Amino acid sequence: MTVFAYRNGILHAEDAALTAIADAVGTPFYCYSTAALRANWAAFAGAFAGQDVGVCYAVKANSNLAVIRTFAEQGAGADVVSEGEMRRALAAGVPPERIVFSGVGKTRDEMRAALSAGIFQLNVESIPELEALSEVASGMGVTADIAFRVNPDVDAKTHAKIATGKKENKFGIDYDHARDVYARAAALPGVRPVAIAVHIGSQLTDLAPFRAAFLRVADLLHVLRTDGHDIRRLDLGGGLGIRYKDEALPSPADYAAMVTSITGNLGCHVTLEPGRTLVGNAGVLVARTIYVKQGLHRQFLIVDAAMNDLIRPALYDSYHGIRPVVEAASDATTVPMDVVGPVCESGDTFALQRPLPPMAAGDLVAFDSAGAYGAVMSSGYNTRPLIPEVMVNGADFAVIRPRPRIEDILAAERMPGWL
Repeated sequence: MTVFAYRNGILHAEDAALTAIADAVGTPFYCYSTAALRANWAAFAGAFAGQDVGVCYAVKANSNLAVIRTFAEQGAGADVVSEGEMRRALAAGVPPERIVFSGVGKTRDEMRAALSAGIFQLNVESIPELEALSEVASGMGVTADIAFRVNPDVDAKTHAKIATGKKENKFGIDYDHARDVYARAAALPGVRPVAIAVHIGSQLTDLAPFRAAFLRVADLLHVLRTDGHDIRRLDLGGGLGIRYKDEALPSPADYAAMVTSITGNLGCHVTLEPGRTLVGNAGVLVARTIYVKQGLHRQFLIVDAAMNDLIRPALYDSYHGIRPVVEAASDATTVPMDVVGPVCESGDTFALQRPLPPMAAGDLVAFDSAGAYGAVMSSGYNTRPLIPEVMVNGADFAVIRPRPRIEDILAAERMPGWL
């Protein structure tokens, strides 16, 4: 579904012109399409229709309340990794019984908050965390349904910084230690091991690593049941990739068929936790050109967005399509440009030698596929205010996170008494 398309020479989000949004809210800003969010949800969740599968949106991909509520209205649960994300999910209308709390370093306070809320499941990643949860739950007089996140030592063949399923990664219980860990949990009060969890990474474009990991989980399930554990759930995580450039991707239907071929006869409820695949291509970042700078050897397009607004290119060397908001003439000659921001870092670079039509100061550009890990990873570096997030629904648009004033940023700080 193409929701970001040119109409009469102007790039639109659904029926709203990005030029009109820029005039109303200023630049830079993030823009999300309600139609794209709903279509992505329907494609993914619909592929599992009629099966005992719960789809929990991975809030870390984009934690805006309006985004979460859009999915909650479609029946989504939430996968959270902090108390803050859990409270966002609850505030957006996700029922607690559809919330899974993941994460390698949950604090006791976060455990208490999750247990008080009555969430569906906590995913435990170490013996010390297990013992802490047992202590907290026993003290509260409750029993926590838990999964152990098992590290299957499977190479996701994705970027090293978003791979999580190899034995050298910090995540999960080593596969070979799983039987001992489940036995330890069965002997502790306040915890009930009912599930196995796995998540091997993000932006996977091949089903083979998923298959390898899920087959290891299925083997472990049989072993644990033989040991006497009542394992009735499988949490298979997320990680399905999106198209940023020209990636060849499996469809949600292909993914669902693979999952079902492995888990369909295991008698388990399956939880899936998509994030990027639901929101990544449902958003763009719109920026305005400040200057076009002609260097000795290359031309620079300096825009008002920066690495603090979209850090993925600096952090992961990631690719985002870049196009003018006002469509270039069909016969326009492209020029290789370095697209950069105003932050005083060489890493504040979005693209090197990207072919673009001639640009001038004041021109708007859109960064594609910016709905995931864009706004949610932004910061106030250089005392740059966080940029607005806008949601479009047809021809209507609304600011769903406003741009703070610099006065408000300064007012949040306190001077010590000796100054």
